[in-house]
Amino acid sequence: MTEPRDPDFRARIEAAFATQGLMATLGGRLVALSPGQCTIEADFAPGLTQHHGLFHAGVLTTLADNACGFAAMSLLPPGGEVLSVEFKTSFLRPAAGLVAVARGEVVKPGRTLTFCRADIFVRDAAGAETLVATMLATMMAAAPEAR
Repeated sequence: MTEPRDPDFRARIEAAFATQGLMATLGGRLVALSPGQCTIEADFAPGLTQHHGLFHAGVLTTLADNACGFAAMSLLPPGGEVLSVEFKTSFLRPAAGLVAVARGEVVKPGRTLTFCRADIFVRDAAGAETLVATMLATMMAAAPEAR
């Protein structure tokens, strides 16, 4: 993968992740981070389900969107941020498991647009993972803004 342009990308992403209220609500954890790659997990909880008691598609999509976004952000220069421009998530099978795992990676980095993909798995009690969804995403480099 491409070398990061910010030697402190890890600290910058960990700080950004820690400020996300939705990740805290979902119980999301940043479990792996390297240049152009990011893995986020969340444990199953009754508040994260749809009406059949499975992980909700919105939870899986959120984890994948963040994994793609932080994978893209890892390749930006110091202070660089990203915004999602578009994404498509395809659901392959019901998301029944104990942990949702989103592994995002950069497919093609760019100065303005970065193309990413994420695979979303569920892990069972034995530690086996099943692919339940996949995402293609486009991230836009954005300058930091005062909010």
